[in-house]
Amino acid sequence: MIGAGSWGTTVASLVANNAPTVLWARRGELVDELQSTRVNSRYLPDHRVHDELQVTGDVVDAVTDASLVVMAVPSSGFRDAVRSLTLHLEPNAVLLSLTKGLERGTGRRMSEVLVDLAPNHEVAVLSGPNLASEIAAGQPAASVVACSDAKVAQRLQEVFSRPLFRVYTHDDVIGCEIGGVVKNVIAIAAGMAHGMGFGDNSRATLITRGLVEMGRLGAQLGANPGTFSGLAGMGDVIATCSSMKSRNTTVGVRLGRGETITEVNASMNHMVAEGVKSAGTVVALARKVGVEMPISEAVADVCEGRLSAADGLMRLMTRSRKAERE
Repeated sequence: MIGAGSWGTTVASLVANNAPTVLWARRGELVDELQSTRVNSRYLPDHRVHDELQVTGDVVDAVTDASLVVMAVPSSGFRDAVRSLTLHLEPNAVLLSLTKGLERGTGRRMSEVLVDLAPNHEVAVLSGPNLASEIAAGQPAASVVACSDAKVAQRLQEVFSRPLFRVYTHDDVIGCEIGGVVKNVIAIAAGMAHGMGFGDNSRATLITRGLVEMGRLGAQLGANPGTFSGLAGMGDVIATCSSMKSRNTTVGVRLGRGETITEVNASMNHMVAEGVKSAGTVVALARKVGVEMPISEAVADVCEGRLSAADGLMRLMTRSRKAERE
């Protein structure tokens, strides 16, 4: 497991029940803390990691002899992190991404970055309605592992499955990744509405129309439209937009209350809300392939300081009238 944030730590601890697992952390003090206390106090303070989980600060040590390498680093540092380990991968190692973002500047999905840098390795993604703290606490949940090779997907299903963590296989890597990316943007929009004092009607409207945007973009990129009604689409949107445990929703709430994006970012305490970084990249990708995404555009403008949350909502509400399926 490359990356010891809340989700990387959670998944590494979960998988340690099923297979020998090594977690790589960038900061030496975090490695020491996890080794001595078995707790990641910054990202997952209320949960101990599995007793058998190994922790290292040496990326070569982490991937040596590994049949599965899981990437759990933010999209902004994803390519550099992959580049640092490609020469040390086992020939048949499978690479899997947990990261729900797009590469800034290129608009590439994380699986595409993996293929770019490690073209001879099988690539997969894990996505779904998975709030790290709830999974770490052992609450029932489900997720999807997507890979173009069905046999590899089934093997990964065995690795990640636990009695209270149900994993489904899928062949739509594009759809599962686009769902994970766009839902972060939708969550910021839903959070902004909440922060402005609006209720369930507003959130339901943004979720529903946000799912339309997700489906439009995904279909144009070659995804299966049905993916977006499943765990990696609607399921992830519902969980993220409904929970204050979501960083993206929390960012949206604060923006809706009138804080600036600069103020919000300054107080995130090293946490990454992928939607803030991804919104503009999502919009750029949508424009490139000719897809209209007005909610995502409004969120991008707010996150990049060009628009207030109130003005963004007003822009959405005063758009020209049209048929729902248009």
